[in-house]
Amino acid sequence: MLRTLARIVLGSLMTAAGTAHLTVLREEFQAQVPDWVPVDDDAVVLGSGVVEIALGSAFVLLPRHQRLVGGLLAAFYVAIFPGNVAQYVEQTDAFGLDTDRARFLRLFFQPVLVAWALWAGRTLTKREHADRD
Repeated sequence: MLRTLARIVLGSLMTAAGTAHLTVLREEFQAQVPDWVPVDDDAVVLGSGVVEIALGSAFVLLPRHQRLVGGLLAAFYVAIFPGNVAQYVEQTDAFGLDTDRARFLRLFFQPVLVAWALWAGRTLTKREHADRD
């Protein structure tokens, strides 16, 4: 029950974040794209927003695929982590993260998201145990 709730909450948050990428927070997300990314900032934001909506929706709506989606979400969080490091190193202000301390502390939230996705998705649980949870 708790894992199901965690899966639905994380999936819903991801869907909301992805929607924000495409709409009201688009410029804030663009500010977070590191200078070294060789793709247009807006294209990165739009693409990552679509991925977040897809993964978030799948996590909520496709419980039979929660192991796969949980693993994909965890991989997504790992893939975007260098952008969070760049925000800290480059001292980029976005989302109210306007101090080095705030940007640094944010780095510790990414492993929490990875663990949340893996746990809620039962990704690291043996298949026979995952079916009983």
